Amino acid sequence: MHARRIDALALDNYQRAARVILANHLVTRTYPDRIALPLIRRWATELREDLAELFGYRLEVTETTARVYPVIDRLDGGKPARTVNDRVFDRRRYAYLALALAALGRAGDQITLSELADQVAAYTARIDGLELAPDRAADRDAFVDAVGWLAARGALALADGDAGGWAADPEAGEALYDIDRPVVFALFRPPRALQHLHSVRGLLAEDPAVTAGQPAAAAGEIARRVRRALVERPVVYSEDLMPEERPVLAQDRTVADVELFTGLRAERRAEGVALIDTSGRLSDVRFPGTGTLAQVALLLVGEIADVVLDIDHPLPHRPRAADPGVALADRLDDAIPESTLFAPMADHPFTGTEAAEADSAEDEDETEPGATYPFVAADWVRDTVQALTDRYGVTFAAQWQADVPGLTAQVSALLARLRLVQPLEDGLLVLPALARYRGAVVTVRTKRAAELFVTAADTVGAASTGTEGI
Repeated sequence: MHARRIDALALDNYQRAARVILANHLVTRTYPDRIALPLIRRWATELREDLAELFGYRLEVTETTARVYPVIDRLDGGKPARTVNDRVFDRRRYAYLALALAALGRAGDQITLSELADQVAAYTARIDGLELAPDRAADRDAFVDAVGWLAARGALALADGDAGGWAADPEAGEALYDIDRPVVFALFRPPRALQHLHSVRGLLAEDPAVTAGQPAAAAGEIARRVRRALVERPVVYSEDLMPEERPVLAQDRTVADVELFTGLRAERRAEGVALIDTSGRLSDVRFPGTGTLAQVALLLVGEIADVVLDIDHPLPHRPRAADPGVALADRLDDAIPESTLFAPMADHPFTGTEAAEADSAEDEDETEPGATYPFVAADWVRDTVQALTDRYGVTFAAQWQADVPGLTAQVSALLARLRLVQPLEDGLLVLPALARYRGAVVTVRTKRAAELFVTAADTVGAASTGTEGI
């Protein structure tokens, strides 16, 4: 491992490069910023070998791009694509993005927004249930969001015009883009040919059962799976791992290798391990953080911790639900348009690895009895968020002050994404890592009478928290 041989004075620089490439997977001359690519290029050889050794990832670095090709062990719906305004992509935006990439792969050095829209519209005509109608404002907005995602990563660079003008009136507005072909090709490089897949599970790592009878190969792959979990999940619970992976998570060397590579600090508990990112360069969500959602989430965590610790009124306990990644895979498979583009693939039965993957998915649905966790009902969660709104609502963003149900849903989703709770149909399961944030102390900054101008930060409720463990 190269990180062990790097001079202590340079190690921090190397770790920053590791965090940047793990957080972004694609780095270009402008994305995520202009200093990221030179940083990656400086350490390209060491990063390439360490990423392969520790995680099984492949890194390709060119003069204009750095692209890490990860190994995906499970589907995770908690990392959606987002617009430049931080709105989550819906299915239509994902479809436009994929089709725009296909069109750009066949384009020249420049393209106008209307030309790209026409090509994508032609592709959508071949897919049942999908359409891009330039005369429909909702379609134009969704298409511009997809183009904006590409532009943010450097695949497109605005040369003239304004995408917003085209979105407002395609007859009067136009935009001209330069195409960065290396970035376009780096963006979409699936590990397997899509036309050979019958299920989204074909994009995942090899079924662990395939290497179960090969001790030497299996041992290294088991360790890589555990390390991948450590850098991909906010918390790695032992219960979520396979039986042969749990002892590897408990080994000091496994966690220490990831700490040395990333510069993060591990917190160990009996239930699992969490890597704490104080740098902010690896985590896609900072918690605790600023903004209404993050602060209400922290307030709610404190309330949940209080009721969990109330020995006079013990909460009911329930087992964990099945892995949500399995249900997500089923939903994605159901969305495959087999009647049009994928009709030839639908005619062939599963074979080989694909059959093993299907069998594995069926096995995952059979949940074994295990530990149980405190359960808080949906009514209690909603009433608690309402009480917090009544008490601190004046400090919340305006959109949430009058939308407590929406606020409750978004806060619950944030806590689930952080693996502090698991949503059920009728409430939330409280997971062990939530106890890290118990004992939150709330202070509300109030407007000073002598001020003429008040910034948003001056009126937002602030919260601090201890970091004691379970």
